[in-house]
Amino acid sequence: MKHGKLNPVQTKILKLLSQHIEDPLSYRGLAETVGVSSTNTISYHLQQLERKGHLKRNPHNPRDYVVLGQPETGIAFLNVYGLAHCGPRGSILNGDPIDRIPISTKMIPCSATEAFLVRAKGDSMEPRIFDGDLVLCRKQHHADTGELIICVNDGETIIKKIKRENRPLLISLNPTYDPFVASNDFRVEGVVRSIISRASTSHG
Repeated sequence: MKHGKLNPVQTKILKLLSQHIEDPLSYRGLAETVGVSSTNTISYHLQQLERKGHLKRNPHNPRDYVVLGQPETGIAFLNVYGLAHCGPRGSILNGDPIDRIPISTKMIPCSATEAFLVRAKGDSMEPRIFDGDLVLCRKQHHADTGELIICVNDGETIIKKIKRENRPLLISLNPTYDPFVASNDFRVEGVVRSIISRASTSHG
């Protein structure tokens, strides 16, 4: 993709975004550092950076972004989200991530701009996913029968296997948990693409 030419303000913003990718600045923080008076000005320039092909932002969470066109490093910083109560219209991607982890692009089986991580909780998806594992997902809102998904169901974010019927059936891999029919607020947030064992990410 050919990148559009940047003006001096956009160049400064892009540099700041690259420098603070692990701890993103707020619009106010960007404005103060760049030296502009309005967050609306920052919003405009961010839109221009996207239009010109330098930036990709998560529409649900503007502090979740990928700077495009940088020298290939083989590393992408992915947001990590916890399994948490989202509310009737919430999304796991709306909130702030609990962490931001560098992952080798060789381990991401989809575009890094579409990928996110979830820290698994509980034993309902054993023996494939264990408590504390990192689950790498692709952002999408549809899934086919047999796929493992991150979804919101009854206001709760969960990992389950989906079976498409008149009403989707949500299935745990651990046979001690019974399948159940999806609730009225059910929606897919992403599809599981790989699992990174907690043992491989332990710093202890």
